[in-house]
Amino acid sequence: MSSDQDKQKQQKPQGGRPQGSKPKDGGSKKGKYDDVPAETGPKTPPRLKVRFEQEVRSKVAEKFGIKNPMAMPKLEKIVLNVNMGRHIEGTKIPPHIKAQVIETLTKVTGQKPVVVKAKKSVANFKLRAGYESSAMVTIRRDRMWHFLDRFINLATPRIKDFRGLSDTAFDRQGNYATGVTEQGVFPEINMAEAQFTHGMNINVCFARSNKDRSRFVLEQLGMPFKKPEGK
Repeated sequence: MSSDQDKQKQQKPQGGRPQGSKPKDGGSKKGKYDDVPAETGPKTPPRLKVRFEQEVRSKVAEKFGIKNPMAMPKLEKIVLNVNMGRHIEGTKIPPHIKAQVIETLTKVTGQKPVVVKAKKSVANFKLRAGYESSAMVTIRRDRMWHFLDRFINLATPRIKDFRGLSDTAFDRQGNYATGVTEQGVFPEINMAEAQFTHGMNINVCFARSNKDRSRFVLEQLGMPFKKPEGK
């Protein structure tokens, strides 16, 4: 190989573009995520999860005499559901109805819901088995704890004429059922942009629990249950 060829090879820049040349559009392009700051450390654990691990677990063990850690009640998942059956037209739910419900649940939970088909026919809603009837999302782990924190501390205080949540809506396994009648109680939702008002069912699901244990856990986490009369 000649010395001239060696010089040309050394001067060739890496990346395939000649030195001194400009991009075809006249300037450099930013990548899609160039303005997104990089994470500098570990994520902060959810507040209620920390409270449960550091404070509530020991109180539950003492109150119910639980000595085996594997027998401790565990908050397993939260399921949110919005029934769209009353909006059905013909055999389908209007696209704008479905789109808003999906957007609402996505903003509130940080996770995209799935559209569920009816298993049974309901004459009052002109709903037949196999038709799309609701949107549902199941959240676990940190998303579950973050949602519960926002529901307790941000959403319930925004409920009109709020006097507390029912403390009797537990099943035998300790799962708790509640809900809201208007999506606007969540600060993530701007009702000025909403096309219609809808509520949602919220099911807080436990493992290794019962009514009394789940109620106590939620009370310690700050769930605003109705206070008994006279107290």
